[in-house]
Amino acid sequence: MKPVHGMGFVVLRTMKLRRFTNAAKVLLLILTVTFSVEAAHYHRTTNPALIARAEQVTGDSFPVVTTTPRGVTVFARTTPRADILSAIDGGFADLFAVAARHGYRNRIRFDDYTVFIGRADRSKNSQGQYSPDIAVPAQQYAGTDYDQGGFIYAAGMVLAFNPCAFVIAEHDRDLGRVANVVRFEGEHLILYYNDRALYERTADHSRGGGHPILQ
Repeated sequence: MKPVHGMGFVVLRTMKLRRFTNAAKVLLLILTVTFSVEAAHYHRTTNPALIARAEQVTGDSFPVVTTTPRGVTVFARTTPRADILSAIDGGFADLFAVAARHGYRNRIRFDDYTVFIGRADRSKNSQGQYSPDIAVPAQQYAGTDYDQGGFIYAAGMVLAFNPCAFVIAEHDRDLGRVANVVRFEGEHLILYYNDRALYERTADHSRGGGHPILQ
């Protein structure tokens, strides 16, 4: 099913994350929603519509604004630890490296991106594995394996394409998972600006498929 009225949903299928030292498979879910606002880097100048959208999705407020060492803007409920910020940078670094291998040139700067860090609605998945995720309405995933009774759990959700912005769930450990969620969320944004046809083919995983899209 193609996105309707500017809204598309993306599922990251169960896969073995290479960064993890164990062989456990982790189900990550990623959603994308088109929502265009003006680019900005600070809370006092960011279009309130973007912040309002993040608050609507997570039910949180984001009083803290900071940047990663490499320039990603981060909004959070509480001040993020330095290792979390570094993990965000690591995810983007991996993303930009694979994007460069594909010859992509648009939106491959750290300061092109804004990341919101929201409260997790769960910390473990049904297998008992550490999996901080956000609960969102099932919509087109209703009746699939991801449907939890009218809602699904998302590792993150793309909030806007201009500026490139998404929300991820808070983590207190497993920084490899943070980096992977960032990279996989970012794949959709990179494809949106560099390969619209591939973006359209991969923007909705309710029919199958998963990440990484770019190898």
